[in-house]
Amino acid sequence: MTIQKSAEDYLEAILALGAESGDVRSVDVSRYLSVTRASVSRAMSGLRENGYVTMGAGGRLGLTDSGREIAERIYERHKVLTTWLERIGVSRETAEQDACKIEHDLSPETFERLKEFIGKM
Repeated sequence: MTIQKSAEDYLEAILALGAESGDVRSVDVSRYLSVTRASVSRAMSGLRENGYVTMGAGGRLGLTDSGREIAERIYERHKVLTTWLERIGVSRETAEQDACKIEHDLSPETFERLKEFIGKM
């Protein structure tokens, strides 16, 4: 299952926002990712068509099983990478930003070894 990095970011945002408040709307995603509402609208349209996102009453966004699977994978990578970067002395803000850049491109093998390494620290 290969999707674009930006789509992964949208799915991750829906997951994170849903965990915070329960209800997620396009405007929330727009603020969270610092993108326009029009960009969110286009992205949600594509994600719905591909079976990753649902839209309910009042424009509430939700994740399908396949959308949640992708979002959880990316979110786990983000958390692990942020932790690792902080442990090696990177500031929290920079660690968060850099984790966003790395999380999409890291191979599954490298990510698993990194998790094991962090677990031993």
